Amino acid sequence: MKPFIAPSILAADFANIQSEVEMLNSSEADFIHVDIMDGLFVPNISFGIPVTEAIQQHAQKPLDVHLMIQNPDQYLEAFRKAGASIITVHYEACTHLQRTLQAIRQLGAKAGVAINPHTPVELLIDVLEDIDVVIIMSVNPGFGGQKFIENTYSKVKRLHSMILEKGTETLIEIDGGVNLENAPKLLSEGADILVAGSFVFSAPDPVQTIGELKSITMV
Repeated sequence: MKPFIAPSILAADFANIQSEVEMLNSSEADFIHVDIMDGLFVPNISFGIPVTEAIQQHAQKPLDVHLMIQNPDQYLEAFRKAGASIITVHYEACTHLQRTLQAIRQLGAKAGVAINPHTPVELLIDVLEDIDVVIIMSVNPGFGGQKFIENTYSKVKRLHSMILEKGTETLIEIDGGVNLENAPKLLSEGADILVAGSFVFSAPDPVQTIGELKSITMV
């Protein structure tokens, strides 16, 4: 099965955001990944609800909204209204994770959980039934263009085994430093969705690069 590709709009040219979104519409991308950063949970500020709404106005692909923020519960409904098809919160930011996941599903969105590089996947075992997507951060969150963390492979493998054991349909998404070199092994270990930011938007031909990611097979 081909991987799902989710280009990260954070790496796009925001002076030409409409044309960048239209470029993704014409590509083989499956989702548009939208990184929301508050400068508190992560050491960077990206954008919020108005920009998400602007992206949605032009998008023909589902928005995969990744909330790298504190207190995500108070913004779930707003991001759903802004166009999010998937809403992902961080394990590290949620005191009552299962309640948050249920709230996302009640809004009609897919519920995702992201885990930072230092967070073991085993901590999700008791809530896998409530999770549609797990984002494994393969860089430390906050900035694009970072180097891929090699330990990610073993985390993907362990999480994939947990999903099989539980019998859920949870998808595994990889966010950070994904390229044509590491993608085949990530898929072989069980990854389903590949997020790519600077690798796509810095390419001479982003549409071609997305197509190359989409056509990757396991090693």
